[in-house]
Amino acid sequence: QAQLVESGGGLVQSGGSLILSCATSGRTFSNYAMAWFRQAPGKEQEFVAAVNWIGADAYYADSVKDRFTISRDNNKNTVYLQMDSLKPEDTAVYYCAGGIFRSAASSRNAYEYWGQGTQVTVSS
Repeated sequence: QAQLVESGGGLVQSGGSLILSCATSGRTFSNYAMAWFRQAPGKEQEFVAAVNWIGADAYYADSVKDRFTISRDNNKNTVYLQMDSLKPEDTAVYYCAGGIFRSAASSRNAYEYWGQGTQVTVSS
């Protein structure tokens, strides 16, 4: 059974950094794009970042560009989200998503597998 497990969330001050990890199992996720989405209280889920199957191409939401970095280690079946210069508006539950295509995409429709989410809270 395919499984995605996020970790690394927590409470951090504005301007700080966090690294989220997404451990995958039960499917050859290394053959597919992976992404991070987030959902803040009272808001719809939104795209954060995506990486293609070999980690050569990455895409970011404008709101996180130049502050967040997505990467993957296919030998470890793990995807990462390095988050720097965090802002209070980055506060959300962050979800890892496993794609159905090799190319990275920002649409939820391109992802079929989802983790349970990890809370990130940025204090001002």
